[in-house]
Amino acid sequence: MKYIDEYRDSALAQHIAATIRNAASPARIYRFMEFCGGHTHAIARYGLPDLLPDNVHMIHGPGCPVCVLPIGRIDMAIDLALRHHAIVCTYADTLRVPASDGRSLLRARAQGGDVRMVYAVDDVLRIAREQPDHAVVFFAIGFETTTPPTAVAILQAAAENLHNFSVLCCHVLTPAAIAAILDAPAGEAPQGVPLDGFVGPAHVSTVIGSEPYAAFARAYRKPVVIAGFEPLDVMQAILMLVQQVNDGRAEVENEFMRAVTPTGNRKAQALMTQVFELRERFEWRGLGEIPHSALRIRDAYAAFDAERRFELGYRSVADNRACECSAILRGLKRPIDCKLFGTVCTPETPMGSCMVSSEGACAAHYTYGRHKDAQASAA
Repeated sequence: MKYIDEYRDSALAQHIAATIRNAASPARIYRFMEFCGGHTHAIARYGLPDLLPDNVHMIHGPGCPVCVLPIGRIDMAIDLALRHHAIVCTYADTLRVPASDGRSLLRARAQGGDVRMVYAVDDVLRIAREQPDHAVVFFAIGFETTTPPTAVAILQAAAENLHNFSVLCCHVLTPAAIAAILDAPAGEAPQGVPLDGFVGPAHVSTVIGSEPYAAFARAYRKPVVIAGFEPLDVMQAILMLVQQVNDGRAEVENEFMRAVTPTGNRKAQALMTQVFELRERFEWRGLGEIPHSALRIRDAYAAFDAERRFELGYRSVADNRACECSAILRGLKRPIDCKLFGTVCTPETPMGSCMVSSEGACAAHYTYGRHKDAQASAA
């Protein structure tokens, strides 16, 4: 299959791995963060760490949209379903994210709330048309990849005067999260971690392009290589990062040229600008409050803003103290460093958001048995 099979060729993977081993200087340690949860999933699925030399470390980043959603935002959605009796629609993984007091949207449904799983925001518009006497709210999450469809839905609802439809907007922005990680001195702030470069996200970059990362490369002297999700994409990106570090370069390189351009999708960007504006601050799970890191609905479309319509207030809620999800999202710890991982906390009984989403680091490690390998080697 074009653009699939050729990026999973085992002989090519071994060749790239050998090239990385030859290029990596034994006198130093290379620490690269794969920002996107999709890359974390690919790295675990294909066992890429086994192909890398011991001094090339991959560090998981906060690029899982379900994982970075703070408890307070889940509580707002539960409040919509149980107190305001709205039909709350969202994606599957979001339903299972633990909220405060042991709650979740799935448990809210068991308590009588009308909470529905959807595959796309078009499904929510259809429900709103079919249920004109009920308030229908789309609990919108995700990075720049999923933001344009939400903008289109709001514009469509406005065109149809579909005023029983609204959006609880929790869309967040990739560049702001990268800046928050880099602004924290290593070891001196909650999210500080030493890094030598980034594997840049794929789907997000198809929307925003490669140009926004140039500021990070210049200001922080950290190389960024945008990569696709196939194993050879990731391996080639790691090789390119090793070469940049060796050369003392800090540039933005695009391994995923078959899908990502410098300027991205201008039409999608225009839709986001038309409907949304920057929030002054937004709380991320694991990273805390980050200025200008999320979007809210513009005044022109306030009628479709669930926060305003239902006068919802946000309340910050601390994570489960025993769960290390926050530290894992910051790259400070690995899933196997959490004492709950694989015992109390599993995909069937998740204690934290990193185990809920298929893109979460804990779920990826558990699903592909990476924790078993680590435990066996420790024994």
